[in-house]
Amino acid sequence: MKRSILFDTETTGFDPDMGDRIIEIAALELIDDLPTGEAYHVLIHPERDIPPEATKVHGFRIEDLEGKPRFAEVADGFLEFIGDSPMIAHNARFDFKFVNAELKACGREPLDYASRAIDTVEMARKKYPGLPASLDALCRRFGIDLSQRGTHNALLDCKLLAEVYVELMGGRQRGLGLAGPSRSRSMTDGINALAHRPPRKMAPPTAEELQAHEAFVSTIKDAVWHRE
Repeated sequence: MKRSILFDTETTGFDPDMGDRIIEIAALELIDDLPTGEAYHVLIHPERDIPPEATKVHGFRIEDLEGKPRFAEVADGFLEFIGDSPMIAHNARFDFKFVNAELKACGREPLDYASRAIDTVEMARKKYPGLPASLDALCRRFGIDLSQRGTHNALLDCKLLAEVYVELMGGRQRGLGLAGPSRSRSMTDGINALAHRPPRKMAPPTAEELQAHEAFVSTIKDAVWHRE
């Protein structure tokens, strides 16, 4: 039985070296590459402002995070949930860099990228060279429902990425069809458990915000951290 953790972060900006901070972490437990329904999710006060450009991407204002814990208060719970499992993320260098900056700032050991990171962008580029590797593009390629994805949301993005990851690992041919109906139900149950968690209340994005979202993600999470 192989345990891994699929995770995502939302942040105040692009670079922790410039003072940007994490405001949301979501992580899902996978067993043998399938979600179990066990999840870790926390909103974090960044101890700084949130620029309007970042709010257009994920919908958070600093007012939404008043009273939420600081990262130092949730670090031990996060580390306990992830254990020593491999860590799967879309644009993993981006998320690892932020998590490690936060861990260092509160006196914890950073996660080792070389031994723990699994990057689904790199997986997609190897499997589909020359084609877009954004989460939206991969969901469309695999017929995964994107109707709930207006602005970025770490927990929803993890749910979508879990489905994408199964497909990148071989999909139903590898993980579902060969293992019979019980394994198929385990994936469905795990995804449904996450889907039925209460959604964060947020006003629907405007056309300008959606356009800004696409430009932001394409420019930063794809170009900056994954130049070839």
